[in-house]
Amino acid sequence: MTAIDRLTPAWRLLRLSAHLGTGTILGTGVAACMALKLPHPWLWDLVIWWHRGLCRCLSLEIRAIGRPEAAGLLVGNHISWLDIPVLGSLAPARFVSKAEVRAWPLVGWLAGLSGTIFLQRGGHQASAIARSIGARVQRGELVAIFPEGTTHDGRALGRFHARLFAAVEQDEARILPVAIRYGRAAEPDPIAPFIGDDTLVAHLSRILKHPGLSVTVTFLEPISAAGLNRRQLAEACRTAIAEAMLQRPAAHCPAASAAARSGPQTETDTAARPPRAGDGT
Repeated sequence: MTAIDRLTPAWRLLRLSAHLGTGTILGTGVAACMALKLPHPWLWDLVIWWHRGLCRCLSLEIRAIGRPEAAGLLVGNHISWLDIPVLGSLAPARFVSKAEVRAWPLVGWLAGLSGTIFLQRGGHQASAIARSIGARVQRGELVAIFPEGTTHDGRALGRFHARLFAAVEQDEARILPVAIRYGRAAEPDPIAPFIGDDTLVAHLSRILKHPGLSVTVTFLEPISAAGLNRRQLAEACRTAIAEAMLQRPAAHCPAASAAARSGPQTETDTAARPPRAGDGT
């Protein structure tokens, strides 16, 4: 290991700390504008800038295939907490997340400011959350969900839970499947998944030491919700994403990582326990 290799994780951690500090300052400004009911049309540009900056701090190389649409229900497979900043760097999406995230220091606060929809597990809130998602989509917003409900290793998909698809099953909203894959080789990257009993601190440490994590985000053909019930919508999205995940990644192209360079969150819960991978988002 060279001296440069030994210094790289420390340099990335320094940049990450500075970025979190900047987020605190900017978040305070956003919160003040909201409290004073001042217009803030620049918020989404700021959120995307924040996610792109986080990607740069972690040296993520993002290759996007296709383009995200500005409105609809964005449906993705779930591998890591990195999925959120990766998608957030490419599209102005509001994410649906577990309610515990709201209590995580700094990150939960920033997530709330950016319009995250918090879902209480086991609280029988799915119907209310689905109505909230549907209303936002009808207003022309982009809402992102991870219907597996937890993270997987990137080799296979879990079952797509249908309950949140109720947001659009009676509508003509567009469903936007997106496949996320980490790594350039035939096998997915083994460092990226945040699964099992892994903790944020341990996982972040490995990411900081990674020589450069490649991420391929494939925006697939939209699916019309017309005439399909929630289970059919869930299965249609799962099938489309599964087929995309079988595609061998293309050779790395520096120009394809421009989104990460120019333009991906988690900490502790109320019991001060680092989030574990099985918690999902």
